Amino acid sequence: MADHAALPLAGLKVLELGHIVAGPAAGQILADMGADVIKVESVEGGDQVRQMPGSMAAMFQLLNRNKRSVALDLKGEGAEIFLQMASGADIVIENFSYGAVDRLGLGYAVVSQTNPGLIWLSIKGFLPGPSESQPMLDELAQMAGGLAFMTGTETKPVRAGASIIDIGAAAYGIIAVLAALRQRDATGRGQHIVAGLYETSVYYVAQWMATAQFSSEKSVPLATMQQGTRMGFSVYQLFDTSDGNRIFIGIMSDAHWSRFCQAFGPDAQLDELRFSSSAGRLENRADLNTAISAVIARHTRDQAAGLLKAASVPFAPIRRPDQLGDEEHLKASGQLLETPFPNGQTGQLPKLPIRSSGFDMTLRSQAPALGADTVDVLLELGYSPSDIDALQLRRAIGTAGGASKPQDGL
Repeated sequence: MADHAALPLAGLKVLELGHIVAGPAAGQILADMGADVIKVESVEGGDQVRQMPGSMAAMFQLLNRNKRSVALDLKGEGAEIFLQMASGADIVIENFSYGAVDRLGLGYAVVSQTNPGLIWLSIKGFLPGPSESQPMLDELAQMAGGLAFMTGTETKPVRAGASIIDIGAAAYGIIAVLAALRQRDATGRGQHIVAGLYETSVYYVAQWMATAQFSSEKSVPLATMQQGTRMGFSVYQLFDTSDGNRIFIGIMSDAHWSRFCQAFGPDAQLDELRFSSSAGRLENRADLNTAISAVIARHTRDQAAGLLKAASVPFAPIRRPDQLGDEEHLKASGQLLETPFPNGQTGQLPKLPIRSSGFDMTLRSQAPALGADTVDVLLELGYSPSDIDALQLRRAIGTAGGASKPQDGL
């Protein structure tokens, strides 16, 4: 296991007022990189994902690993505790509904008065503007921002199969937080950053906005395009294999084409002169892909993948998410972390999709129980065990184990 002190964000104190996906995802990035991320949750059940049935518990383990949990009544005495915590924090993350934290008297404008170096990240439905108070969710952002239209069809917009807007907004927000930390090193001042779900979706389709504005043509979904035409590639699509599977092949250069032909051996159709150049393959795209389909159909998926891999031709087998926990590259490269689940089972869940020569990110602790670290954090703030017991009795705080127990040396 890597030395926690060697992680790049070790020493940073982060408070996360996060729930469901976006806020926890932002906190996870900082926690995995070594920051002390304290998840501040309601005494009335905490992050609502904790109350969701079945497999949602596994998602909670993924997004909340390497964090601590403190349960507070932010509508009562717990608000003062939060302000004490925030006075010594480097970063606060929140993705509550618009205006909710401000209405509690706990927003950036209040906290920055006593902690001017604080960097506050709000992940909201919209960036400041006419729609900023409107509720927005991942799937809604995909619809409103054009992404679902491009993914589906004209009559049936389809959301992406993952919470890419929540996670994307979190990632862009953390990029801004890290930039703000650099500015703070120079100025000593913090700042308030807002990341928007809607604007994240719009940014994801910016390439299509540019294409439409350049061509003055109406946007059309990917499903209505011939695969590959959007990129100008002659071979860029799925092909059926002999065992009922499919494999995606992308041939984008003469070198790719030459190696592809060598890998699959002499074939009268593939060897036609009209396919020998990029221009010829593009001009005769339909016939070319018919010929390739016939060649690939003579091989199983694994056989075709082996030949393509050996020839360094871009390809991808189609995989389901349930197959990725046993995928050879992910396992061999150490990209999967064995993660305990609440039901006693364990899963293989991914690290952040980056690799550094200077540090490694591990599972230092699994997602915390609600209030698991309340006592420790209050002791760090200077509260006595008897103070903590009194707060617990008044339901100002919540702890995983009930009333606090005096510790050795206190």
